[in-house]
Amino acid sequence: MARFDVRDERGLVKGMLGLALPVLVEESLMLAVGYTDWWLAGHFVPGPAALAAMGLMAYLLWLLPSLFAALAIGATAIISRRIGEGRLDEANRTAHQAFLAGALLSLVATGLALAWSDAIPRWMQLSGEAADYATRYFRTVAAVLPLIMIEQVVIASLRGAGDTLTGLGIKGLVVVVNLIVSTGLVSGWGPFPQLGWDGLAIGTATAHGLGGLLAAAVVLRGRSGLVFRSPLLRPDAGILRLLMRIGLPGGIDIGAIILFQFLFVAIVNRLGDASAAAHGLAVQIEALAYMPGSAFQVAAATMAGQYLGAGNPRAARRATVACLRAGGAVMGSAALVFAFGGPWLTSLFVGAEGAATAEQAARLLRIVALGIPPLTVCMIGSGTLRGSGD
Repeated sequence: MARFDVRDERGLVKGMLGLALPVLVEESLMLAVGYTDWWLAGHFVPGPAALAAMGLMAYLLWLLPSLFAALAIGATAIISRRIGEGRLDEANRTAHQAFLAGALLSLVATGLALAWSDAIPRWMQLSGEAADYATRYFRTVAAVLPLIMIEQVVIASLRGAGDTLTGLGIKGLVVVVNLIVSTGLVSGWGPFPQLGWDGLAIGTATAHGLGGLLAAAVVLRGRSGLVFRSPLLRPDAGILRLLMRIGLPGGIDIGAIILFQFLFVAIVNRLGDASAAAHGLAVQIEALAYMPGSAFQVAAATMAGQYLGAGNPRAARRATVACLRAGGAVMGSAALVFAFGGPWLTSLFVGAEGAATAEQAARLLRIVALGIPPLTVCMIGSGTLRGSGD
């Protein structure tokens, strides 16, 4: 059931925070994993090649979940609307159809990813040791793509039902496992063998694999009105068309962003490992601003869908404004940190040998700070429109 009463506008801010804060914590935990990987690569894998490869892998870990963005966007929008209308059976059927489409897509994506694992680093203009690092990492993580799909689609479906706490629990497990396994395998800590760079990929794959299994278990047991029923996996052309009609434009939007980001990374990588490492480090730190934007984007999408489903467009508009104000305050604070605290932030992630990388990344962060306010409007505004079915 929804975590807020769609009939009570006075509880709007409470509902917004109830949806956004678990996602914010979830995103913070995932960010901690990325930061830990950068720290491990910077301290236990010597040379700029590992940091250059990490820059590409940061985009990879953004790309792989985004492969299922169209399904996730469509599932959240349709399920939130059906919940607002009180049609729980249709919400559950939609979740099953999203999973069915995701299963087919993940199988194709896994095959392509494994086939292209050697070529992608070269396309991104990496060479030598950096390209070898990237290939090994990509091949390991691509093997668990079907489980990443389950994790993404289940969490998106639960968010549409107003349940962001379960997703937080799943992501929390992913984070803990990733931190323990990656740290142990990279450094040789405790009973773990010291595998260096390969330990990072194994830790990531293990964590997301367990996250997908846990998400599947949640749906098998039933949660927030969504429960596995095998007959609902029969293809439903009407729901699949609706999923694509709502989700595909958003998926193309995200896909276009990723495509041009990869083209941009290819240009940066041609400047050499040092520039690639600085760019990758800056992008990783930028996530401090994107993270609250994602949280309030989820809240705006869910509330807009449920309020409109309940026939209350006025509350949907008020929810959007509330999310813009709250998200803008947090993201604006992050922009100030980038502008004035960049050197301190970047120096945390690299050892003494990476001082030049830290200095260059800090300059990039000062430039990025200027783009954060309009980014707030883009993220939360698009979330509202997607939740509304547009």
